[in-house]
Amino acid sequence: MRKPTLLSVVAATTAALTLAACSTGTATTGSSSSSSSSSSSSAKPGGAGGDVGVFTWWAAGSEKKGLDALEALFKQKYPNDHFVNLAVAGGAGSNAKAKLASDLANNQPPDSFQGHAGAELTDYIAKGQIEPVNGIVDELGGESVFPKDLLGRLTVKGNIYSVPSNIHRANVVWVNPAVTKKAGITAAPKDMASWIEDMKKLKNAGVNTPLTIGGTWTQVQLLETVLISDLGPEKYAGLFDGSTAWDSAEVKKAAADFKTLLTFTNTASDGDDWPAATDMVIDGKAAYNVMGDWAVAEFADKGKKDGTDYTYFPVPGTDGVFDFLADSFTLPKGAKNPEGTKDWLRLIGSPEGQKAFNLAKGSIPARTDVPASDFPPYQQSAMASFKKDKIVSSIAHGAAVNLAWLSDISTAVSKFYASKDDATLVKDLAAAAKKNQA
Repeated sequence: MRKPTLLSVVAATTAALTLAACSTGTATTGSSSSSSSSSSSSAKPGGAGGDVGVFTWWAAGSEKKGLDALEALFKQKYPNDHFVNLAVAGGAGSNAKAKLASDLANNQPPDSFQGHAGAELTDYIAKGQIEPVNGIVDELGGESVFPKDLLGRLTVKGNIYSVPSNIHRANVVWVNPAVTKKAGITAAPKDMASWIEDMKKLKNAGVNTPLTIGGTWTQVQLLETVLISDLGPEKYAGLFDGSTAWDSAEVKKAAADFKTLLTFTNTASDGDDWPAATDMVIDGKAAYNVMGDWAVAEFADKGKKDGTDYTYFPVPGTDGVFDFLADSFTLPKGAKNPEGTKDWLRLIGSPEGQKAFNLAKGSIPARTDVPASDFPPYQQSAMASFKKDKIVSSIAHGAAVNLAWLSDISTAVSKFYASKDDATLVKDLAAAAKKNQA
Protein backbone atom coordinates (compact mmCIF):
# COMPACT_ATOMS: atom_id res chain seq x y z
CA MET A 1 0.00 0.00 0.00
CA ARG A 2 1.33 3.40 -0.94
CA LYS A 3 1.15 6.29 1.49
CA PRO A 4 -1.15 9.18 0.60
CA THR A 5 1.78 11.58 0.68
CA LEU A 6 3.44 9.59 -2.08
CA LEU A 7 0.26 9.36 -4.10
CA SER A 8 0.24 13.13 -4.20
CA VAL A 9 3.15 12.96 -6.62
CA VAL A 10 0.96 11.05 -9.07
CA ALA A 11 -1.92 13.42 -8.56
CA ALA A 12 0.33 16.18 -9.86
CA THR A 13 -0.28 14.88 -13.39
CA THR A 14 -3.11 17.38 -13.67
CA ALA A 15 -0.82 20.33 -13.05
CA ALA A 16 -0.03 22.59 -15.99
CA LEU A 17 3.72 22.79 -16.50
CA THR A 18 4.55 26.15 -18.02
CA LEU A 19 7.96 27.58 -18.63
CA ALA A 20 6.66 31.08 -18.01
CA ALA A 21 5.83 30.15 -14.44
CA CYS A 22 9.26 28.72 -13.76
CA SER A 23 11.16 31.92 -14.07
CA THR A 24 9.36 33.45 -11.09
CA GLY A 25 8.53 32.56 -7.53
CA THR A 26 10.40 31.63 -4.42
CA ALA A 27 12.13 28.42 -3.46
CA THR A 28 10.02 25.38 -2.72
CA THR A 29 9.66 23.97 0.75
CA GLY A 30 11.89 21.13 -0.45
CA SER A 31 14.67 23.37 -1.60
CA SER A 32 14.77 25.16 1.73
CA SER A 33 14.89 22.04 3.85
CA SER A 34 17.44 22.11 6.64
CA SER A 35 17.82 18.32 6.66
CA SER A 36 21.48 17.38 6.96
CA SER A 37 21.10 14.88 4.14
CA SER A 38 19.96 17.64 1.78
CA SER A 39 22.84 19.98 2.54
CA SER A 40 25.59 20.34 -0.05
CA SER A 41 29.19 21.43 0.28
CA SER A 42 30.64 23.60 -2.47
CA ALA A 43 32.25 21.76 -5.34
CA LYS A 44 36.01 21.32 -5.03
CA PRO A 45 38.10 22.48 -7.99
CA GLY A 46 38.52 19.47 -10.25
CA GLY A 47 36.03 17.40 -8.28
CA ALA A 48 36.03 15.36 -5.10
CA GLY A 49 38.14 12.56 -6.61
CA GLY A 50 37.63 8.81 -6.87
CA ASP A 51 35.40 6.58 -8.95
CA VAL A 52 31.84 7.74 -9.70
CA GLY A 53 29.73 4.80 -10.84
CA VAL A 54 26.64 5.94 -12.79
CA PHE A 55 23.91 3.40 -13.46
CA THR A 56 21.66 3.93 -16.52
CA TRP A 57 19.92 2.02 -19.31
CA TRP A 58 21.59 4.23 -21.91
CA ALA A 59 23.58 1.46 -23.53
CA ALA A 60 22.86 1.99 -27.23
CA GLY A 61 21.73 4.44 -29.89
CA SER A 62 21.15 8.12 -29.26
CA GLU A 63 20.80 7.46 -25.52
CA LYS A 64 24.39 6.21 -25.36
CA LYS A 65 25.55 9.22 -27.36
CA GLY A 66 23.89 11.49 -24.84
CA LEU A 67 25.63 9.69 -21.99
CA ASP A 68 28.93 9.80 -23.88
CA ALA A 69 28.57 13.56 -24.25
CA LEU A 70 28.01 13.91 -20.51
CA GLU A 71 30.97 11.66 -19.71
CA ALA A 72 33.29 13.74 -21.88
CA LEU A 73 32.12 16.96 -20.25
CA PHE A 74 32.39 15.40 -16.78
CA LYS A 75 36.03 14.52 -17.43
CA GLN A 76 36.73 18.10 -18.52
CA LYS A 77 34.97 19.77 -15.61
CA TYR A 78 35.95 17.29 -12.87
CA PRO A 79 39.32 15.79 -13.86
CA ASN A 80 39.92 14.47 -10.33
CA ASP A 81 36.87 12.20 -10.68
CA HIS A 82 36.79 8.96 -12.65
CA PHE A 83 33.51 8.25 -14.42
CA VAL A 84 32.49 4.58 -14.34
CA ASN A 85 29.79 3.69 -16.87
CA LEU A 86 27.40 1.14 -15.33
CA ALA A 87 24.87 1.18 -18.21
CA VAL A 88 22.74 -1.96 -18.62
CA ALA A 89 20.98 -2.71 -21.91
CA GLY A 90 17.22 -3.09 -21.92
CA GLY A 91 14.29 -1.20 -23.38
CA ALA A 92 13.01 1.60 -21.13
CA GLY A 93 15.22 0.25 -18.38
CA SER A 94 13.41 -3.10 -17.98
CA ASN A 95 16.60 -5.09 -17.46
CA ALA A 96 18.41 -2.23 -15.75
CA LYS A 97 15.68 -1.73 -13.16
CA ALA A 98 15.73 -5.41 -12.24
CA LYS A 99 19.50 -5.33 -11.68
CA LEU A 100 19.25 -2.04 -9.81
CA ALA A 101 16.59 -3.43 -7.49
CA SER A 102 18.87 -6.37 -6.71
CA ASP A 103 21.89 -4.15 -6.07
CA LEU A 104 19.95 -1.83 -3.79
CA ALA A 105 18.44 -4.76 -1.89
CA ASN A 106 21.94 -6.15 -1.34
CA ASN A 107 23.30 -2.80 -0.12
CA GLN A 108 25.49 -2.42 -3.21
CA PRO A 109 24.20 0.86 -4.65
CA PRO A 110 25.88 2.69 -7.51
CA ASP A 111 27.02 6.23 -6.82
CA SER A 112 24.07 7.49 -8.84
CA PHE A 113 21.29 5.92 -10.88
CA GLN A 114 18.86 7.07 -13.50
CA GLY A 115 15.19 7.33 -12.65
CA HIS A 116 12.09 8.98 -14.04
CA ALA A 117 10.69 12.10 -12.43
CA GLY A 118 7.35 11.37 -10.82
CA ALA A 119 5.80 8.31 -9.28
CA GLU A 120 8.64 5.93 -10.14
CA LEU A 121 10.93 7.51 -7.57
CA THR A 122 8.45 7.00 -4.73
CA ASP A 123 9.38 3.33 -4.54
CA TYR A 124 13.00 4.19 -3.73
CA ILE A 125 11.99 6.96 -1.34
CA ALA A 126 9.61 4.72 0.58
CA LYS A 127 12.35 2.12 1.00
CA GLY A 128 14.85 4.72 2.19
CA GLN A 129 17.18 3.97 -0.71
CA ILE A 130 17.87 7.51 -1.91
CA GLU A 131 18.92 10.70 -0.15
CA PRO A 132 17.51 14.22 -0.59
CA VAL A 133 19.50 16.46 -2.93
CA ASN A 134 17.88 19.79 -2.05
CA GLY A 135 21.23 21.49 -1.58
CA ILE A 136 22.41 20.56 -5.06
CA VAL A 137 19.17 21.79 -6.62
CA ASP A 138 19.55 25.07 -4.70
CA GLU A 139 23.14 25.34 -5.87
CA LEU A 140 22.01 24.87 -9.48
CA GLY A 141 19.44 27.67 -9.19
CA GLY A 142 16.28 25.97 -7.92
CA GLU A 143 13.00 27.44 -9.10
CA SER A 144 14.77 30.29 -10.85
CA VAL A 145 15.94 27.86 -13.54
CA PHE A 146 13.84 24.69 -13.17
CA PRO A 147 10.06 24.58 -13.79
CA LYS A 148 8.26 24.88 -10.47
CA ASP A 149 5.89 22.02 -11.21
CA LEU A 150 8.76 19.83 -12.41
CA LEU A 151 10.40 20.29 -9.02
CA GLY A 152 7.01 19.51 -7.49
CA ARG A 153 7.06 16.14 -9.22
CA LEU A 154 10.45 15.49 -7.65
CA THR A 155 9.44 16.58 -4.16
CA VAL A 156 8.08 14.33 -1.43
CA LYS A 157 7.48 15.63 2.11
CA GLY A 158 9.48 18.77 1.39
CA ASN A 159 12.53 17.04 -0.05
CA ILE A 160 13.80 16.74 -3.62
CA TYR A 161 15.27 13.36 -4.43
CA SER A 162 16.78 13.72 -7.88
CA VAL A 163 18.24 16.21 -10.34
CA PRO A 164 16.49 16.31 -13.74
CA SER A 165 18.68 16.11 -16.82
CA ASN A 166 16.02 16.69 -19.47
CA ILE A 167 12.37 16.67 -20.50
CA HIS A 168 11.03 14.19 -23.06
CA ARG A 169 7.77 14.04 -24.99
CA ALA A 170 6.31 10.56 -25.49
CA ASN A 171 3.29 11.24 -27.74
CA VAL A 172 5.15 11.79 -31.01
CA VAL A 173 4.47 10.05 -34.34
CA TRP A 174 7.56 9.84 -36.54
CA VAL A 175 6.72 9.72 -40.22
CA ASN A 176 8.42 8.74 -43.47
CA PRO A 177 6.71 11.12 -45.92
CA ALA A 178 7.88 9.17 -48.95
CA VAL A 179 5.94 6.15 -47.67
CA THR A 180 2.76 8.04 -46.79
CA LYS A 181 2.85 9.72 -50.19
CA LYS A 182 2.32 6.30 -51.78
CA ALA A 183 -1.19 6.34 -50.30
CA GLY A 184 -1.84 9.98 -51.10
CA ILE A 185 -1.49 11.01 -47.46
CA THR A 186 -0.01 14.50 -47.18
CA ALA A 187 -1.38 15.83 -43.87
CA ALA A 188 -1.49 14.71 -40.25
CA PRO A 189 -4.80 13.03 -39.29
CA LYS A 190 -6.94 14.97 -36.84
CA ASP A 191 -8.01 12.10 -34.58
CA MET A 192 -7.60 8.39 -33.91
CA ALA A 193 -10.35 7.35 -36.31
CA SER A 194 -8.78 9.36 -39.13
CA TRP A 195 -5.37 7.84 -38.39
CA ILE A 196 -6.79 4.33 -38.61
CA GLU A 197 -8.34 5.23 -41.98
CA ASP A 198 -4.94 6.44 -43.18
CA MET A 199 -3.41 3.12 -42.19
CA LYS A 200 -6.03 1.33 -44.24
CA LYS A 201 -5.05 3.52 -47.20
CA LEU A 202 -1.42 2.55 -46.68
CA LYS A 203 -2.29 -1.13 -46.64
CA ASN A 204 -4.30 -0.74 -49.83
CA ALA A 205 -1.33 1.05 -51.41
CA GLY A 206 0.91 -1.94 -50.70
CA VAL A 207 2.61 -0.78 -47.51
CA ASN A 208 2.82 -3.96 -45.43
CA THR A 209 3.69 -2.21 -42.16
CA PRO A 210 1.97 1.15 -41.68
CA LEU A 211 2.95 1.31 -37.97
CA THR A 212 5.95 -0.15 -36.14
CA ILE A 213 6.30 -1.33 -32.55
CA GLY A 214 8.96 -2.89 -30.39
CA GLY A 215 8.69 -4.93 -27.21
CA THR A 216 6.19 -4.57 -24.37
CA TRP A 217 7.32 -1.19 -23.06
CA THR A 218 6.87 0.40 -26.51
CA GLN A 219 3.37 -1.07 -26.64
CA VAL A 220 2.57 0.38 -23.22
CA GLN A 221 3.72 3.76 -24.53
CA LEU A 222 1.51 3.37 -27.62
CA LEU A 223 -1.44 2.43 -25.40
CA GLU A 224 -0.97 5.47 -23.16
CA THR A 225 -1.07 7.77 -26.18
CA VAL A 226 -4.31 6.12 -27.36
CA LEU A 227 -5.73 6.62 -23.87
CA ILE A 228 -4.81 10.32 -23.99
CA SER A 229 -6.40 10.61 -27.43
CA ASP A 230 -9.67 8.90 -26.53
CA LEU A 231 -10.05 10.21 -22.97
CA GLY A 232 -8.58 13.69 -23.25
CA PRO A 233 -5.95 15.01 -20.82
CA GLU A 234 -8.22 15.56 -17.81
CA LYS A 235 -9.82 12.11 -17.82
CA TYR A 236 -6.46 10.53 -18.62
CA ALA A 237 -4.93 12.21 -15.55
CA GLY A 238 -7.93 10.97 -13.57
CA LEU A 239 -6.87 7.38 -14.20
CA PHE A 240 -4.11 7.87 -11.63
CA ASP A 241 -5.98 9.67 -8.86
CA GLY A 242 -9.07 7.45 -9.09
CA SER A 243 -11.43 10.02 -10.63
CA THR A 244 -11.56 8.12 -13.95
CA ALA A 245 -12.46 4.44 -13.94
CA TRP A 246 -10.17 2.08 -15.82
CA ASP A 247 -13.22 0.19 -17.06
CA SER A 248 -15.05 3.28 -18.32
CA ALA A 249 -16.53 3.48 -21.81
CA GLU A 250 -13.64 5.73 -22.91
CA VAL A 251 -11.02 3.23 -21.75
CA LYS A 252 -12.90 0.44 -23.52
CA LYS A 253 -12.85 2.50 -26.71
CA ALA A 254 -9.13 3.12 -26.30
CA ALA A 255 -8.50 -0.61 -25.82
CA ALA A 256 -10.46 -1.34 -29.00
CA ASP A 257 -8.52 1.32 -30.93
CA PHE A 258 -5.26 -0.06 -29.57
CA LYS A 259 -6.29 -3.50 -30.81
CA THR A 260 -7.03 -2.07 -34.25
CA LEU A 261 -3.70 -0.27 -34.42
CA LEU A 262 -1.85 -3.51 -33.73
CA THR A 263 -3.40 -5.05 -36.86
CA PHE A 264 -1.23 -2.62 -38.87
CA THR A 265 2.08 -3.37 -37.13
CA ASN A 266 5.06 -5.65 -37.47
CA THR A 267 5.36 -8.70 -35.22
CA ALA A 268 7.43 -7.92 -32.14
CA SER A 269 9.02 -9.91 -29.36
CA ASP A 270 8.96 -8.80 -25.73
CA GLY A 271 12.65 -7.89 -25.62
CA ASP A 272 12.72 -5.86 -28.84
CA ASP A 273 13.98 -2.34 -28.20
CA TRP A 274 12.93 0.89 -29.90
CA PRO A 275 15.74 1.56 -32.43
CA ALA A 276 14.76 -1.28 -34.74
CA ALA A 277 11.16 -0.04 -34.90
CA THR A 278 12.31 3.51 -35.60
CA ASP A 279 14.79 2.29 -38.21
CA MET A 280 11.97 0.65 -40.17
CA VAL A 281 10.53 4.14 -40.69
CA ILE A 282 13.96 5.58 -41.49
CA ASP A 283 14.59 2.83 -44.06
CA GLY A 284 11.21 3.28 -45.77
CA LYS A 285 9.85 -0.07 -44.63
CA ALA A 286 7.05 1.54 -42.61
CA ALA A 287 5.14 4.80 -42.45
CA TYR A 288 4.77 5.56 -38.74
CA ASN A 289 6.39 4.92 -35.38
CA VAL A 290 5.15 6.24 -32.03
CA MET A 291 8.22 6.93 -29.95
CA GLY A 292 9.59 9.44 -27.51
CA ASP A 293 11.64 12.27 -28.92
CA TRP A 294 14.90 10.45 -28.31
CA ALA A 295 14.05 9.05 -31.77
CA VAL A 296 15.01 12.35 -33.44
CA ALA A 297 18.66 11.60 -32.71
CA GLU A 298 18.28 8.27 -34.50
CA PHE A 299 17.10 10.06 -37.64
CA ALA A 300 19.94 12.57 -37.37
CA ASP A 301 22.47 9.79 -36.85
CA LYS A 302 21.34 8.18 -40.11
CA GLY A 303 21.84 11.46 -41.95
CA LYS A 304 18.13 12.16 -42.41
CA LYS A 305 16.88 15.71 -42.86
CA ASP A 306 14.04 17.12 -40.77
CA GLY A 307 11.09 18.09 -42.97
CA THR A 308 12.38 16.21 -46.00
CA ASP A 309 13.29 12.67 -45.00
CA TYR A 310 11.08 12.61 -41.93
CA THR A 311 8.30 14.59 -40.31
CA TYR A 312 6.48 14.32 -36.98
CA PHE A 313 3.23 15.23 -35.28
CA PRO A 314 1.49 14.52 -31.96
CA VAL A 315 -0.38 11.24 -31.81
CA PRO A 316 -3.72 12.03 -33.50
CA GLY A 317 -6.19 13.35 -30.96
CA THR A 318 -3.41 14.58 -28.63
CA ASP A 319 -2.53 17.85 -30.33
CA GLY A 320 -2.07 20.41 -27.57
CA VAL A 321 -1.06 17.75 -25.03
CA PHE A 322 2.52 17.07 -23.92
CA ASP A 323 3.00 13.48 -22.67
CA PHE A 324 5.75 14.15 -20.19
CA LEU A 325 8.68 12.24 -18.74
CA ALA A 326 12.06 13.36 -17.46
CA ASP A 327 15.26 11.47 -16.80
CA SER A 328 16.72 12.36 -13.43
CA PHE A 329 19.61 11.21 -11.26
CA THR A 330 19.78 10.31 -7.61
CA LEU A 331 22.11 10.12 -4.61
CA PRO A 332 21.65 6.56 -3.28
CA LYS A 333 21.91 5.94 0.44
CA GLY A 334 25.22 4.21 1.14
CA ALA A 335 26.90 5.39 -2.07
CA LYS A 336 30.66 4.80 -1.86
CA ASN A 337 31.52 8.27 -3.17
CA PRO A 338 28.72 10.68 -2.28
CA GLU A 339 30.83 13.78 -2.94
CA GLY A 340 31.71 12.44 -6.39
CA THR A 341 28.00 11.81 -6.92
CA LYS A 342 27.31 15.47 -6.13
CA ASP A 343 29.83 16.45 -8.80
CA TRP A 344 27.88 14.31 -11.27
CA LEU A 345 24.59 15.87 -10.22
CA ARG A 346 26.08 19.35 -10.56
CA LEU A 347 27.13 18.52 -14.09
CA ILE A 348 23.88 17.01 -15.33
CA GLY A 349 21.92 19.91 -13.83
CA SER A 350 24.21 22.63 -15.25
CA PRO A 351 23.44 24.65 -18.41
CA GLU A 352 26.43 23.19 -20.26
CA GLY A 353 25.58 19.65 -19.17
CA GLN A 354 21.96 20.00 -20.23
CA LYS A 355 22.92 21.49 -23.59
CA ALA A 356 25.47 18.76 -24.40
CA PHE A 357 23.21 15.95 -23.28
CA ASN A 358 19.99 17.09 -24.91
CA LEU A 359 21.60 18.00 -28.22
CA ALA A 360 22.78 14.39 -28.44
CA LYS A 361 19.65 12.71 -27.09
CA GLY A 362 16.85 14.64 -28.78
CA SER A 363 15.15 15.82 -25.59
CA ILE A 364 14.88 19.37 -24.27
CA PRO A 365 16.63 20.87 -21.25
CA ALA A 366 14.87 20.78 -17.89
CA ARG A 367 16.47 24.17 -17.24
CA THR A 368 14.74 27.23 -18.68
CA ASP A 369 17.91 29.28 -19.22
CA VAL A 370 19.33 27.21 -22.09
CA PRO A 371 18.50 29.08 -25.33
CA ALA A 372 16.17 27.33 -27.78
CA SER A 373 18.26 28.77 -30.61
CA ASP A 374 21.06 26.37 -29.62
CA PHE A 375 18.89 23.43 -30.75
CA PRO A 376 17.66 22.04 -34.09
CA PRO A 377 14.04 22.33 -35.31
CA TYR A 378 12.44 19.41 -33.48
CA GLN A 379 13.70 20.46 -30.06
CA GLN A 380 12.68 24.05 -30.73
CA SER A 381 9.15 22.85 -31.51
CA ALA A 382 9.12 20.73 -28.34
CA MET A 383 10.22 23.69 -26.24
CA ALA A 384 7.40 25.77 -27.72
CA SER A 385 4.87 22.99 -27.06
CA PHE A 386 6.07 22.56 -23.50
CA LYS A 387 5.34 26.24 -22.84
CA LYS A 388 1.72 26.11 -23.95
CA ASP A 389 0.42 22.52 -23.97
CA LYS A 390 -1.45 20.66 -21.26
CA ILE A 391 0.98 18.34 -19.51
CA VAL A 392 0.19 14.74 -18.66
CA SER A 393 2.52 12.09 -17.28
CA SER A 394 3.76 9.01 -19.08
CA ILE A 395 2.76 5.56 -17.87
CA ALA A 396 5.50 3.63 -19.67
CA HIS A 397 8.24 5.84 -18.29
CA GLY A 398 7.29 5.96 -14.64
CA ALA A 399 6.00 9.51 -14.43
CA ALA A 400 2.36 8.54 -13.78
CA VAL A 401 2.66 5.24 -11.90
CA ASN A 402 5.14 3.59 -9.59
CA LEU A 403 7.19 0.53 -10.51
CA ALA A 404 4.72 -2.02 -9.12
CA TRP A 405 1.77 -0.53 -10.97
CA LEU A 406 3.79 -0.23 -14.18
CA SER A 407 4.78 -3.87 -13.86
CA ASP A 408 1.11 -4.88 -13.62
CA ILE A 409 0.18 -2.73 -16.62
CA SER A 410 3.06 -4.18 -18.62
CA THR A 411 1.94 -7.71 -17.76
CA ALA A 412 -1.58 -6.87 -18.91
CA VAL A 413 -0.31 -5.46 -22.21
CA SER A 414 2.01 -8.41 -22.82
CA LYS A 415 -0.89 -10.78 -22.18
CA PHE A 416 -3.07 -8.77 -24.54
CA TYR A 417 -0.46 -8.82 -27.30
CA ALA A 418 -0.69 -12.62 -27.31
CA SER A 419 -4.49 -12.86 -26.98
CA LYS A 420 -5.76 -9.65 -28.68
CA ASP A 421 -8.67 -9.79 -26.20
CA ASP A 422 -9.41 -6.13 -25.49
CA ALA A 423 -12.18 -6.89 -22.99
CA THR A 424 -9.70 -8.83 -20.86
CA LEU A 425 -7.15 -6.05 -21.25
CA VAL A 426 -9.63 -3.58 -19.73
CA LYS A 427 -10.38 -5.96 -16.86
CA ASP A 428 -6.67 -6.46 -16.20
CA LEU A 429 -5.98 -2.72 -16.26
CA ALA A 430 -8.86 -2.09 -13.87
CA ALA A 431 -7.58 -4.82 -11.55
CA ALA A 432 -4.09 -3.31 -11.62
CA ALA A 433 -5.49 0.10 -10.68
CA LYS A 434 -7.55 -1.33 -7.84
CA LYS A 435 -4.52 -3.15 -6.48
CA ASN A 436 -2.12 -0.21 -6.70
CA GLN A 437 -4.45 2.65 -5.75
CA ALA A 438 -5.47 0.90 -2.52
